[in-house]
Amino acid sequence: MQSDGEESRPRRVPFFGTVLGLLAVVVLVSMPFVSGDPTAREWPDWVRFLGRFHPVLLHLPIGVFVLVLLQELWLMLCLKPTHAGQTFPLVFGVISAVVAVLAGFLLYQGGGGDYAGSDLVQRHLWGGIAFAVVAIITLLVRCLSVGSLWYRVLLFGSVGVMTFASHDGASITHGENYLTQYAPAPIRKLLGLPLDEEKTKIPPAPTADPVVYDTHIAPILERRCVSCHKEGKAKGKLRMDTFELMLKGGSEGPSLVPGDSAESLIIQRIELPEDDDEHMPPKKPDITEDELAVLKWWIDAGADPQATLSKLSMPDDIKARLDAMPAAEAPVETTKSNHSSGPDEALKQQVAAFSKEFPGALVFEHEDSPYLDFSAVSMRGNFTDAHFAKLSGLLPHLVSLDLSATDLSDAALQSLDAAVNLKKLRLAETKLTDASMEVVAKLPALKSLNLYGTAVTDAGARRLTTVKSLKNLYLWQTAVSPQVIEELRNALPDCEIITGVEN
Repeated sequence: MQSDGEESRPRRVPFFGTVLGLLAVVVLVSMPFVSGDPTAREWPDWVRFLGRFHPVLLHLPIGVFVLVLLQELWLMLCLKPTHAGQTFPLVFGVISAVVAVLAGFLLYQGGGGDYAGSDLVQRHLWGGIAFAVVAIITLLVRCLSVGSLWYRVLLFGSVGVMTFASHDGASITHGENYLTQYAPAPIRKLLGLPLDEEKTKIPPAPTADPVVYDTHIAPILERRCVSCHKEGKAKGKLRMDTFELMLKGGSEGPSLVPGDSAESLIIQRIELPEDDDEHMPPKKPDITEDELAVLKWWIDAGADPQATLSKLSMPDDIKARLDAMPAAEAPVETTKSNHSSGPDEALKQQVAAFSKEFPGALVFEHEDSPYLDFSAVSMRGNFTDAHFAKLSGLLPHLVSLDLSATDLSDAALQSLDAAVNLKKLRLAETKLTDASMEVVAKLPALKSLNLYGTAVTDAGARRLTTVKSLKNLYLWQTAVSPQVIEELRNALPDCEIITGVEN
């Protein structure tokens, strides 16, 4: 029998468990060296698929290790030795840490080099590996009964490494100043941060002859490009937060060629079909026709970052487009009160209420966007007319709607005319017929429509000839005839029509 003061020791870890732990350490540390440059090869879809679970999995080891640490702190405050009951949560925490790191590594590799150019991402990658390695060693020391002191030192060390790695991960997602941007002055002073960080990116004072890049081009890039191409998050090794870095380019060369918009990579990526993996921007509301025309005009005019309006020849249509861009002369970001473009509290409450019944189906495009993506892919046939009716108040905010394989009727879809911002609509493998095409044809912003496997016929397809905004139309396995498909191609010359039949 053990006395009350004697440390309760766990069973010794089997030889196989020790070897497995050490092997895991070797594999984790060697992964970045063995895999090489993520841009050197095309990774299969399953790598991207599994990698995208990283943001979900990483919360498991964080929670478990915080719990284990709190338990150990309690034992220390009570002057008690380490208790064997902590072994199971520690085992679970280590396994979840290894799995999360593996998923993160797949996300890094499957990104096609999107993250390879960022020192912050590299530091996060190695921070995650270091955390998993220290966690494994902590478990081995615990199970080998080396002693409470070494175990506690390693436990605190693993949580410390985890904290730094987690902070880097949050910085990648939200920006490096996310936690401190609105910190009160005393905290900013304590951390050695400038006291006026909230007042960044103040626009230049209006002049009679403004610099085109500062007043028109930079705001467009800030809205559409900079969130993915900035310090700490330079996808494709490309940064676009300054003119010099944009001209320098990334892993595929300069993003713009002064004097030639057609050869400029930024324009080529913008003009790709929206469903193309290389289309830019990938997540935010797409660039408007006015913004694209202004960018092309500025690049063709020489892309001079110092040129003023009076020095550039401005066609009448460009002048009209500049006048039609309400945010062109507005500050991109000033103080913390200037975030009216994001979702308001009422919308957040609506989304939260809807998400209680349909978890994960409705999400904001990004944290500062008032626009929403909805997907019923996890519910399929269980998503009915009654469920769709609950979306009615949110329809004006939708930009992407996936109703594939649901049990919706034509009657339910008649309310869709309220979705004035909807750009992508998937109705594949539903029971919807020509009756729904009348309301679909009225959607003013629609760019991509998937009717694969539906009962839509020539009559319904002809209604789509008026949807001039369409860029992609999927008619595979429908009853639409070749003659009507040809009519659609003539009426919508800028639309790619996918039929599953070679022309």
